[in-house]
Amino acid sequence: MASASASILPSLFLSGNKYIFKNVRKLPASTVKGRQRCARVVVKGLGDSSDSSSQSIVKYVQNAWNNSEDRIGLVGLSFAAIVAIWASSSFIVAIDKLPFIPSALEVIGILFSWWFIYRYLLFKPDREELSRNIKNSISNILGQ
Repeated sequence: MASASASILPSLFLSGNKYIFKNVRKLPASTVKGRQRCARVVVKGLGDSSDSSSQSIVKYVQNAWNNSEDRIGLVGLSFAAIVAIWASSSFIVAIDKLPFIPSALEVIGILFSWWFIYRYLLFKPDREELSRNIKNSISNILGQ
């Protein structure tokens, strides 16, 4: 597989009779027989996407920071969120170290999953009821 990709890869980046990239580092790629061959690895960026998720998150945070009137409260809330995540992580690690608690919680999770499947997913009227409950909850949360 590596030898097939190594032989095809250079032909992908030819422009006429010349390579697009001259200084390409050769990496060793072993074959099935144990011989070593050199494969050219080339990565080409196709362009930036302005709608990438990391950029949208950064823009969202910048807009929230610029539109905020109480920046000290926003910093305090951010600090409290970080402390809460750290504390919950430590709490979960401590519970996981106890002898019987993790297995008991796993059994409880399995039993609840089976109950949920039986209660809401097996029969059509129950699925419709679940759908109505979800739509009602969403409308209550959004205030509609």
